[in-house]
Amino acid sequence: MNFDLNEDQTAYIELAQQFSANELAPNAAQWDAEAIFPIATLKQAGELGFCGLYSDPEIGGLGLSRLDSSLIFEQLAMGCTTTTAMLTIHNMATWMVSDYANAATKAKYGEQLTSGELLASYCLTEPNAGSDAASLTTKAVKDGDVYVMTGSKVFISGAGETDVLVVMARTGEPGAKGVSAFVVDANAEGISYGRREDKMGWNAQPTRMVNFDQVRVPASNLLGNEGDGFTIAMKGLDGGRINIATVGLGTAQQAMNDALAYVNDRKQFGKSIAAFQGMQFKLADMNTEMVAARQMVRLAAFKLDNKDPDASTYCAMAKRFVTDVGYQVCDEALQCFGGNGYIKEFPMERYLRDSRVHRILEGTNEIMRVIIARRILLADSQAIL
Repeated sequence: MNFDLNEDQTAYIELAQQFSANELAPNAAQWDAEAIFPIATLKQAGELGFCGLYSDPEIGGLGLSRLDSSLIFEQLAMGCTTTTAMLTIHNMATWMVSDYANAATKAKYGEQLTSGELLASYCLTEPNAGSDAASLTTKAVKDGDVYVMTGSKVFISGAGETDVLVVMARTGEPGAKGVSAFVVDANAEGISYGRREDKMGWNAQPTRMVNFDQVRVPASNLLGNEGDGFTIAMKGLDGGRINIATVGLGTAQQAMNDALAYVNDRKQFGKSIAAFQGMQFKLADMNTEMVAARQMVRLAAFKLDNKDPDASTYCAMAKRFVTDVGYQVCDEALQCFGGNGYIKEFPMERYLRDSRVHRILEGTNEIMRVIIARRILLADSQAIL
């Protein structure tokens, strides 16, 4: 496998680096401290194509591979973890419209989503359906040329501030086969939003409950066919797991970059603390794990792009490993700063707080282990070695 980046990929990285350094990094601390959802900045990202990275060019997307998109997300996350995470969620929802909506729905929403004119949230998790997503109870009952939707979703990123919701709802039998997917106007009559959750991290994006009370959704807003929703959701989560692993990777890389600068500058006992072997061993371990994590993300993205039959397992392995490593590297980077790492004058504590949730969302890392174990216990488990 060739690990060298081509000219196009290098160009994507440079563009993302510029946007990250100029628009995200200078504002990230304020957005976090004041819980500001930077809609204007997200729309700026849309102007550069970052809101439709792997959506079809037919609706204004760039049509990039998941590998290329990952390269971009990593650079953006180095500027602001939370804003980049929101971009990954928007991209996932937009891709679902791109790949599964009918012509009329694509015409209505597609280009506005890929341009960032409209922002999207993804609604799967419910109060009693987290890891067991197939048990969701939000219902959509067909009534002529509309579906009437009732139920609740929780932990929805961007909720109350975004314009479009991609919602998984039950249209049929219990279990995965009875779930369908819909595009829903976020301001439709009957939709209400809970309070903004007071979170440990990811403060630059709102997280709320979404309630649906007899919401009338045009039947044309169905994605795919009735019963396709769970399959669409799981395909979305394969890419979503690469995305969130990448966001963790970019955050950890920035934490390590900051730590390297600090230990070279900070002096104790008459010399920089980088000169002490204990610090050198810490840095060596952090860098080694970062390189391993990056290769795992890129391998999983490559498998997904090439429709490898074990792509879902690779995505789960990447998500589990990289989000754990990302959090650990942020923790070790904070340790390099000593007491300074614990105060908000420095960004280290923000990196740590923002990284913690990556081990929970897009499927907890415990669920990732279930997915991996099921695959390796099959008779032909050699296929994923």
